[in-house]
Amino acid sequence: MERLVIGIAGGTGAGKTTLAEGLACGMYPGSAVVVHEDRYYIDRSNLPPASREGLNYDHPEAIDLDLLAGHVRELVAGRTINQPTYDFVRHVRKKGTDTIFSARLIIVEGLFTLFNKLLWDVIDLKVFLESEEDIRLSRRLDRDIRERGRTKESVIRQWRSTVQPMHELFIQPSRSCAHLILSGCDQVDYNVARIRDFLVSR
Repeated sequence: MERLVIGIAGGTGAGKTTLAEGLACGMYPGSAVVVHEDRYYIDRSNLPPASREGLNYDHPEAIDLDLLAGHVRELVAGRTINQPTYDFVRHVRKKGTDTIFSARLIIVEGLFTLFNKLLWDVIDLKVFLESEEDIRLSRRLDRDIRERGRTKESVIRQWRSTVQPMHELFIQPSRSCAHLILSGCDQVDYNVARIRDFLVSR
C-alpha cells in the first residue's frame, strides 16, 4: 500500500490538532491516522514536582524527536506502534500506551514537525499553520486553564519566558520548509479543501 505522510507544524494555539483531526475525519474510517507530537514529551518523573515546573517545555529537546521519527517510519513501513501517553499536569509519561495502526494517510502534527530533520525525507506534504500571536495566546489560555489545571498568571508567565521566544527561535523559521502555508483563523473545512486541492495539483 502506498502511504502519504502530511506534516502539520505551527505555533502553540495555531490550530494544528484541530486541522489534523479534521483532515483525518474527512477520510474513510481506518484510512487515516494522526500522530500527535506532544505525546512524545520526555518523562520527567525522575525530578521532584517543583523542578518539573521550571523546565522549558517549548524547546525541541523537551520532546523525544528520535522516538517520534522512528514511530512515523514504522507507520510508513506498515507496522503498528505503541504511542506514548503524557500527563501534562504532572509532566510525566503515563504507564499505558495507545496502539496506533498504520493507514494510507499518516498525519503528523506538532510544534517541531517541520523542525525535525529526521522527518523531512518521509513527509510528503509539509504544512505550516500560522495565526496571530494574540489569537494563539487566547487559545493557549483557554486550553491550559480548562484542561491542564493552570492559572492565567502562570500561562502568561510561561508564554513570555519560553513559549514566544522559542516560537521565534525554532518554530517560525521552520515555516520556510513548508510546501503549503495556511491560516489557523480559517475554517477547518476550508483548510482541508486547500490541502486536498494542493495534493491534486502536484
